[in-house]
Amino acid sequence: MQRRTFRLMTLVLVTGLVTACASRDKEPSLLNIRQTQEGPDEFSIVPPKPLEEPKSFSDLPPPTPGGSNRTDATPQADAVAALGGRPGSGAAAGAVVTYASRYGVNPSIRSELAAEDLEFRRQNDGRLLERLFNVNVYFKAYAKMSLDQYAELERWRRRGLKTPAAPPPKTE
Repeated sequence: MQRRTFRLMTLVLVTGLVTACASRDKEPSLLNIRQTQEGPDEFSIVPPKPLEEPKSFSDLPPPTPGGSNRTDATPQADAVAALGGRPGSGAAAGAVVTYASRYGVNPSIRSELAAEDLEFRRQNDGRLLERLFNVNVYFKAYAKMSLDQYAELERWRRRGLKTPAAPPPKTE
């Protein structure tokens, strides 16, 4: 009986080790988020804009079958407007790109950063049991790169710059 239990435990342990080691070849996923229920993803549903009665029905544009609708969501334009820009002008975006590229542009920066990040994730994909049980190790892996928002807020305040109010830090 003990011999049989020992063999079973050894088999489970070896299977776990092989499973954990086999996943090292594929691209590491540090943020293990799973859908816990059936149904649509609530973050992928964008509600339409509210219906509004126009000042004059004769001023409405003609319908465009298959085209855009006045109630269609425009998240990018809404974000530009919320940040104080003018949606559709493109002028602000062009000025930002021009300013950001004033010292030159590396055409392969995206592929270089992707390769460096993949290597970083391979080196920081968790311990054996974390990989075996798909534990989320994203925040632990990137903790050294994260900004302490309260220390930064205090740094700017010490320099005498006005900063917006921030909520107090969470106390645990």
